[in-house]
Amino acid sequence: MAKAKKELPLAPLERLLRNAGAKRVSKEAVKEFSIVIADYAHDLSSEAAVLAKHAGRKTIIDADVRMARRRMA
Repeated sequence: MAKAKKELPLAPLERLLRNAGAKRVSKEAVKEFSIVIADYAHDLSSEAAVLAKHAGRKTIIDADVRMARRRMA
């Protein structure tokens, strides 16, 4: 399955990096962080969709997301 190419907004991601303790963050670092976060979100949502389908649902619920996160760890 192809990964989504949708870009995430960079300003909130830069804030996340700064709140984590970075004094300065390069634009390239924010762009790379965006790619990593988007890939993780795609993988997590795909796993959650599989879990919902296995449970006989079309709707992903919070428990699916939590379980998908645990299974990916």
